[in-house]
Amino acid sequence: MHFYSQERVALFIDGANLYATSKSLGFDIDYKRLLQHFRQRATLVRALYYTALAEDQEYSSIRPLIDWLDYNGYTMVTKPIKEFTDSTGRRKIKGNMDIELAVDAMRLSDHLDHIVLFSGDGDFRSLVAALQQKGKRVSVISTLQTQPPMIADDLRRQADQFVDLADLEPSICRDPSQQRPPREPRESRGRHFRQVPEPVPFEDNDDLPDSV
Repeated sequence: MHFYSQERVALFIDGANLYATSKSLGFDIDYKRLLQHFRQRATLVRALYYTALAEDQEYSSIRPLIDWLDYNGYTMVTKPIKEFTDSTGRRKIKGNMDIELAVDAMRLSDHLDHIVLFSGDGDFRSLVAALQQKGKRVSVISTLQTQPPMIADDLRRQADQFVDLADLEPSICRDPSQQRPPREPRESRGRHFRQVPEPVPFEDNDDLPDSV
């Protein structure tokens, strides 16, 4: 993985996709270490985490993780999960966050040199191409180490740099002796409650817990 130290970098994290990818590789992510990993390599401007939430539930298993990320260096972008019944009478859940992520990436790109996308979803290929046309470098983080691979081939080929999440495991994995973090529901993929603020570089935060 190559970064220039003077680059302005932002992380765009498809929460459900990243969760599914790390689970398929057999490890949990330490989100404090994830931030530190990129802070050491470039000027980290912002880290945005996208997920859908079941607003009508009294308790959501992902809520503690969302609250921790929100207070510890991540910009949370969420929206309620929508439930509906299809034409066959089957109950469906909808919480796709692709549009919100794409809009934010394009809007913030003028302040960035390098965009890091945590997702293997092939629908993001057009976003990557559009960012490249604006002169931005785009790295995509997913994995080829599963069967089938979690990364769409056309997205991997479009990116300036593909990074296998398995290669990052030593740098960002959670210590298994620590308490397990809340799990991201597989069906949850969504966002937006609040407008993303204009980016400014992160400040160091020594109060971060060792892991989540």
